[in-house]
Amino acid sequence: MSESNTAGSVRGEDEVVDLCRDLIRIDTSNYGDHSGPGERAAAEYIAEKLAEVGLEPKIFESHRGRASTVARIEGEDPSRPALLIHGHTDVVPADAGDWTHHPFSGEIADGCVWGRGAVDMKDMDAMTLAVVRDRLRSGRKPPRDVVLAFLADEEAGGTYGARYLVDEHRDLFEGVTEAIGEVGGFSFTVNENLRLYLVETAQKGMHWMRLTVEGTAGHGSMTNDDNAITELCEAVGRLGRHQWPVRVTKTVRSFLDELSDALGTPLDPEDMDATLAKLGGIAKMIGATLRNSAAPTMLGAGYKVNVIPGQATAHVDGRFLPGYEQEFLADLDRILGPRVKREDVHGDKALETSFDGALVDAMQLALRAEDPIARAVPYMLSGGTDAKSFDDLGIRCFGFAPLQLPPELDFAGMFHGVDERVPVDGLKFGARVLDRFLDAC
Repeated sequence: MSESNTAGSVRGEDEVVDLCRDLIRIDTSNYGDHSGPGERAAAEYIAEKLAEVGLEPKIFESHRGRASTVARIEGEDPSRPALLIHGHTDVVPADAGDWTHHPFSGEIADGCVWGRGAVDMKDMDAMTLAVVRDRLRSGRKPPRDVVLAFLADEEAGGTYGARYLVDEHRDLFEGVTEAIGEVGGFSFTVNENLRLYLVETAQKGMHWMRLTVEGTAGHGSMTNDDNAITELCEAVGRLGRHQWPVRVTKTVRSFLDELSDALGTPLDPEDMDATLAKLGGIAKMIGATLRNSAAPTMLGAGYKVNVIPGQATAHVDGRFLPGYEQEFLADLDRILGPRVKREDVHGDKALETSFDGALVDAMQLALRAEDPIARAVPYMLSGGTDAKSFDDLGIRCFGFAPLQLPPELDFAGMFHGVDERVPVDGLKFGARVLDRFLDAC
């Protein structure tokens, strides 16, 4: 452990684990509608923790129970552009029967805090709370204003969280020019002399789609050449097996260059099997940023075994690379064919920014101060975050939720997976890095 800047930062580091456990114990499962418990209890918990150290947080409820908490910290120089730190409090559902430890217990075992949201993303929520509470208790202002946003509904596209605030309360983000949020700043150990920390500078866009085929209804015993289920299943099968072409974007090229330098060996983007074999647990995460993708996720048709229905539907999670949306949609329609009607359930843009500037320098310095073999590198996220909404305000967004991870941990598998967990030491490391980052931001 490095020396802390003040005694106060030790208190923040010590508090982060309990804050994370408390947040995990608040069930905020998001089922994609309003059938879950909502985020109100988490929003109130966070507001109470912020009010205890002198802030005046506000809770914004876009729909009953769907609540977000926002607060602003005055910096040493309020004339400077402000920084946004955003996190979401909702989580995807979890079936307790599948887990080693109950997903809403926040149990500590094997050196980790276990539970739904441990990495996605109540860990960063806890780190933010711990650092902010410590700084305010010890009277350490950040160099500039910092806006804190703990948001509802990210797991279903952010309609009732970030999107609602951007559309209805954009004054909350007055003067904000940069932001940090989830899925970045985590470590990938190359060897005993080098750890890469992947900072998200880009993310794929999304088209969550409903596919529909209309056919001729009839008796199940009769021959029917216009069976909607048959037509849809054939189309979905083609889509699910399609090999999308490799497209190396600016961010992915930068990541591969950095990785090539770190490994001391050339990496060929056209031979991705060999490249991904070198990436261990993050191979799936990186591999998904090399191509557009369309994963069938739901099927629906029929109501009785001896009745051929007149309609069949499917849902598809489509993701496209920055700069390749039109190619993606054209390929999609060609693969599906003319009989399939395609409509968006939820869509959002791809994002990409450069890996440079004072904020990136602050990340590098904070990481190196806590881990002398750290090197921050840019990467693209295969999914999406609330950054898509904040980009509409002209805010430059990065994924930076710092974690030092053991090499054997399947970090990518933690997201939406069974037995999600975050190392206790990783949480404390992240709190220290985030504190240093705020000093330099």
